[in-house]
Amino acid sequence: MIRSADRTRTGAPAAASDLWWQTPPAPPDLQQGLSSAQVATLLQQWGPNRFVETRTPPVWLQFIGHFRNPLVLILLVASTLSALLGEFTNFIINVIVLLSVTLDFAQEHRAQRAAEMLRQSIALSTRVLREGTEQSNPLTELVPGDLVLLKAGDLVPADGIVIEARDCFVNQSVLTGESGPSEKRIEMHADASDIQSATHAMFMGSSVLSGSAKLLIVRTGAATEMGSIAGHLGQPATLTAFDIGTRRFNALIMRLTMLMVLVVLLMSLLSHKPWAESFLFALALAVGLTPELLPMVVSVTLARGALRMAREKVIVKRQTAISDLGAMDVLCTDKTGTLTEAKISMQSHVDAIGADSARVLELAYLNSWFESGLHNPMDVAILEHETIDTRVWRKIDEVPFDFERRRVSVLLEKNSVRTLVVKGAPAEVLRACLYYENAGNTLLLDDAAFAKVRATCDALEDEGFRVLAIASKAVPPDHPHAVVDDESALVLTGFAAFLDPPKASAADTLRALATPGISIKVLTGDSERVTQHIFHALQLPIEAVVLGSDIEKLDDIALQALTETANLFCRLNPSQKSRVIDALRARSHVVAYLGDGINDAPSLRAADVGLSVDTAVDIAKAAADIILLQKDLKVLQLAVLEGRRTVGNVMKYLMMGTSSNFGNMFSMAGAALFLPFLPMKPVQILLNNILYDLSEVAIPFDAVDNAELNRPLPLDISLVRDFMWVIGPVSSAFDLITFWILPRLFNANEALFQTGWFIESLCTQVLVIFVIRTRGNPLRSRPHPLLIASSITVVLLAIVLPYTTPGAYFGFTPPPVSFFGVLLLLLISYLFVVESTKQRFFRHRSSMLCTHIVPRRRD
Repeated sequence: MIRSADRTRTGAPAAASDLWWQTPPAPPDLQQGLSSAQVATLLQQWGPNRFVETRTPPVWLQFIGHFRNPLVLILLVASTLSALLGEFTNFIINVIVLLSVTLDFAQEHRAQRAAEMLRQSIALSTRVLREGTEQSNPLTELVPGDLVLLKAGDLVPADGIVIEARDCFVNQSVLTGESGPSEKRIEMHADASDIQSATHAMFMGSSVLSGSAKLLIVRTGAATEMGSIAGHLGQPATLTAFDIGTRRFNALIMRLTMLMVLVVLLMSLLSHKPWAESFLFALALAVGLTPELLPMVVSVTLARGALRMAREKVIVKRQTAISDLGAMDVLCTDKTGTLTEAKISMQSHVDAIGADSARVLELAYLNSWFESGLHNPMDVAILEHETIDTRVWRKIDEVPFDFERRRVSVLLEKNSVRTLVVKGAPAEVLRACLYYENAGNTLLLDDAAFAKVRATCDALEDEGFRVLAIASKAVPPDHPHAVVDDESALVLTGFAAFLDPPKASAADTLRALATPGISIKVLTGDSERVTQHIFHALQLPIEAVVLGSDIEKLDDIALQALTETANLFCRLNPSQKSRVIDALRARSHVVAYLGDGINDAPSLRAADVGLSVDTAVDIAKAAADIILLQKDLKVLQLAVLEGRRTVGNVMKYLMMGTSSNFGNMFSMAGAALFLPFLPMKPVQILLNNILYDLSEVAIPFDAVDNAELNRPLPLDISLVRDFMWVIGPVSSAFDLITFWILPRLFNANEALFQTGWFIESLCTQVLVIFVIRTRGNPLRSRPHPLLIASSITVVLLAIVLPYTTPGAYFGFTPPPVSFFGVLLLLLISYLFVVESTKQRFFRHRSSMLCTHIVPRRRD
């Protein structure tokens, strides 16, 4: 039975139990709450309201954490041992590794600070009564003894005792698994031995579905029930498409690295080369092949993307969601506020056959006035339409709204006469009606009458009005409570019609989003007639319309096929919305969902990217990955482009780094098998690596071609792998030409050979970024000035270094001037061949993709 609890706790009996809710503390002053001094003391005593005290470790500990890479540790140990054995020059390896790690740490630390500032800007808050005034405070600052004010849509911020309650129902399935709402009231259950029976207590993580309450906080943070079982409830985070992509890439690199190291080490030892030098050379190859700047490039690129999105009024909670947004090809959204202005006004109130009716307005007003749940825009429109005197009415009880019944009922009394007033979706209310009113008479709602009533509702919806059905029922004076079963044999009074005009910018924005390869699908609980009217008004195409009742009849396979063709899904409840999203994801789509209501939380979690707005209820904001500071698809369009720009820059680094690194390291490994000396000393390899890394730190700032921004852009590791296998051999071929030229044209000894190849390999690695950074003509794509500056600086440094004193420490010798003429010819030839190979690669890949996709579409 659903009961009303509209009273105030004045005390609580003690109970001989160690369960905290059985011995609730005496409440403080219910009108004042805690003072600032008390809060400060309690916060110092109990700490922030978090599961775990997440104190940021000192900077020096964060820096040391960057040495966890096994290859880095092995390299440091090996070079130190080599120095102890007399190879002091190799100790420079430690300096180079330190520089590389420092660079990575500095960039990532900066990115993390920026990300944390963004997260703090959207931290959830709660309403607290302190020093006699209502305040909005961050959840983390709650302390035991606080008085928290809760309403529908709020998350329960900590564990506590209900001090006041007004038709308060919560969902605490995260703790109990029970799917239905639990009513909270001030009376303690006789045997409150578990969470389910503790109806006078609320627990962190629950969400308020309807009504309101005042909660005395008893436990916070790790001391809460949620905190005590967080370790058991915590599941590993679901891997996003971006996470899976980076894992596959790491696995690919590790396999190549291990294979190359083992081969080089074995062949070097068989050639009777010094074991220490061979070992360091093999390890240096491993470091050279591994794009160790990847974490930095990813974190800086994502952080920069988050900052740019913040300037466009988009706040990112989970940074990798930016990459998922870039890969998104289906956007699911509701209708209100995206396609419409979300400025709902009441236009008419008519009886069952379409005549104006003041009775409909009166009952609708009473229902909205006394309803304790979260007022939706239509409730607000009803209350603003006209003022009706409610003083002669007294509320007895309420059956709160839920998304299965899609209606709300209030039990009212006037002059000792009790009436149940029901308001809700027309289909759901009509299903519960047995009679209807006409000219003051109550008539049987037979089939003929039902057809006329339905026609009245359909006519309103065809004109674009959102419609609520209003019904009532007289109940006996001794009827103490309202229950769901009372919603039967109702008398239909009529309909209330509301107008939510189409948003002027919606059509252009939807077409702009569709241009970058995004399919828009509207998932709404509203009528299909209203939704189609909006689409027609905006001149948007309707591919197919699916109702919630249709979805219930379909299995998962059939629904997956249907979601490919339909773009309007109407009369959906929350579980049906989630099924649509799951069906789209099962078809390999990357799906984003935009929602702001209580019923949107499951869909926000189900989607690859959950999008909400700053004005959304707490439940929706907590479930979302990205928060829009204004509910406008135009803002979302900018966010999508930023996501694609971010993924595009990460892809640049991967494609460029793997192809050039693989080619050079493969050349080194091959040369080591045939040359009487190492083609490059380990310390030179590492210097080459750190200089190359320095040249690429500006990649996160680079622009991405418009052609890349006009389509979904996932982190495609198969593309990176294939590109590496195609471009890498081109790099190796020019290395082999260098190997042939150096001894024959310049009679190079060991030092000159190593110097010449160091310069050639570094110049080709660095300059090829200007070819690889775009799929089009590199002369028509302008790189970022920072990328130009960093690349040219490193190239000049590589050329000048052999003529300096530090160069001698690295084993370099000044090459003849004629070498640079040959180097220029090699560079021009190399860049030209890479560009030609790149163009053929992408043309071939495009034709292969088209061949693969066409049959799939026919299926």
